[in-house]
Amino acid sequence: MAGMRLPPEDSDLFPARPPAALDLISDDDRSVAADSWSIKSDYGSTMDDEQRHVDAAEVLSSCNFPAASDYSSDKDLPDANEVETLVLGSQGYWDAAYGEDLANFHEHGHVGETCFGVEVMEVLVTWTKNVCVSMCQGPNMADDKSCKSESSDSHRELSSLSVLDIGTGNGLLLQELAKQGFIDLTGIDYSEGAIELARNIALRGGFSSINFMVDDVLETKLERKFQLLMDKGTLDAIGQHPDGPIKRIMYWESVSKLVAPGGILVITSSNSTKDELLQEVENFNQRRLSAQDIDQEKNSKPAVFRYLDHVQTYPNMVYGGAEGSRVATVAFIHKSD
Repeated sequence: MAGMRLPPEDSDLFPARPPAALDLISDDDRSVAADSWSIKSDYGSTMDDEQRHVDAAEVLSSCNFPAASDYSSDKDLPDANEVETLVLGSQGYWDAAYGEDLANFHEHGHVGETCFGVEVMEVLVTWTKNVCVSMCQGPNMADDKSCKSESSDSHRELSSLSVLDIGTGNGLLLQELAKQGFIDLTGIDYSEGAIELARNIALRGGFSSINFMVDDVLETKLERKFQLLMDKGTLDAIGQHPDGPIKRIMYWESVSKLVAPGGILVITSSNSTKDELLQEVENFNQRRLSAQDIDQEKNSKPAVFRYLDHVQTYPNMVYGGAEGSRVATVAFIHKSD
């Protein structure tokens, strides 16, 4: 799935920023109403593995999630807003949108939108680099041979890390990571149009070594594990699906298989606050540990996600009388307790 995108008529969801320079604040100091920044979208993935639906539904039945949207509850058809949400987030929508972007790229050289804006991208990339360098120089990845380097040069340390961008869209995030010294870069998206656009933009920019492939994170065909997973807006889109709660459970099961032991998952969201992401991770961990208790034959402890760090310096905004950042980024380390 590509990064979050808004049509022109929905531009009022994100008020224009004042022209004056904005102070940077810590999201620890303020609670941001994530629902105010909700973006209309729908992951739109279809699952071929029926058992995964059954497993997720069983877990969901024991949680306090609101029921998935059911358009037949008290009316024959969904209202206009529900239809718009479904259309905007469907795979057909993304394919059409990126087909248009691809045509604009070939005709005018335009690369399309930057998910969450350029300022957020700049902060995210620099912060991610610093987190990875700190991890490679610290004890957390001491057992990870790929993180070891005879040189203390940060570029050599970063070049040894494998990176996967989930829902890469136009691939600009991976290009920015490449500029910071990351080399082993892969981007996946379930939209063929997005992947073709990302490849074309990368070739023009001199980043032909970035690997782009069509793949749906919810039913990924990847067998490789990565030391750094980047998610910029994809979990948001999954959560907007009518079956969002079930699909989010599937998301965590999938990404847990894609992150290497000791690896890092970085999630950037405009729909969830830092605390909400922490709670969602804790819910996943509890499911993992409960499943381990049931299966007595396994001796090894399951790998879970633990909080590592979060971005504290995104640009400040004021919306609805509340001041804070519209974006939260949290890093989790994947490890066995």
